[in-house]
Amino acid sequence: MEDANLLVGIDTNDDAGVYKLNEEQAIVQTVDFFTPVVDDPYSFGLIAAANALSDIYAMGAKPLTVMNLVAFPIDKLDKSILAQILQGGYDKIREAGAVLVGGHSIDDQEPKYGLSVTGVVHPQKLLSNSGAQAGDYLVLTKPLGIGIITTGIKRGLVSSESEQEAIRVMAELNKSASEAAIEVKVNALTDITGFGLLGHLYEMMKGSGVQAQVQAQNVPVLAATWDCLKKGAIPGGSLANRDYLSDKVEFASEVPEELQVVCCDAQTSGGLLISVPEERLESLIEALRTRKTLASAVIGRVESGEPGLIKVGLK
Repeated sequence: MEDANLLVGIDTNDDAGVYKLNEEQAIVQTVDFFTPVVDDPYSFGLIAAANALSDIYAMGAKPLTVMNLVAFPIDKLDKSILAQILQGGYDKIREAGAVLVGGHSIDDQEPKYGLSVTGVVHPQKLLSNSGAQAGDYLVLTKPLGIGIITTGIKRGLVSSESEQEAIRVMAELNKSASEAAIEVKVNALTDITGFGLLGHLYEMMKGSGVQAQVQAQNVPVLAATWDCLKKGAIPGGSLANRDYLSDKVEFASEVPEELQVVCCDAQTSGGLLISVPEERLESLIEALRTRKTLASAVIGRVESGEPGLIKVGLK
């Protein structure tokens, strides 16, 4: 749709829509929900809320109001399970400093939960996924492997300790990482979710009209990922990502098969991928470490070339 005040629509596959209200304010809107990725209802609520809020942070914005989206088999599961899911969501919303204003629920055979979120940003301070420039460095703020590990959890292949670590990573808000990116004034920002690292990087590069070089050995990966891979716990979404990217990503021969899969792994509530000018890289890393983000890994660089092309080497 055409509108002079629509600053970000669907054209660049960005994380949220942005509509300018006046010279000082623009609203940022997103919605996301999904089926449980862990067994614990409260943890599921935390993760689903953090995941939905992440799209606001990926635009360099602040979440303001939130509405619950709920599907639940009210006659099949105890209502206390729903209460725990909603409590997890509520606690994460409060942590983000946003306000829960309502929501909608339906009776459904499979539980689903998520949020519709409205945020605010100054029109001139908006960050998008289409501002990357040649010479920028690429920085990732959470480790990968969540899709593989959650598949392993469903198959009973993951220890309790590794499951709790994965839950902690998924439930971590991208608030601090977003604040660091805003402070340093980076060029582009997106979050890593269902399309995996390389899928979201492709969207960033395509929208920005540039290409990328990725050093796969620098990509942070959760330890439990490798054991799950050995046991064949690969989600269908990750394989679909790899198939989709087959003509968009060039893997060097030295990049192991397992690492290729990890780079395409579908994430739930993953970290932020930041494109930052070389002269601000050190400032960004320092800002991320000061805020104790889960990772501050320099994983690649933006180059001039074929828009959207990604070259993945080991080093």
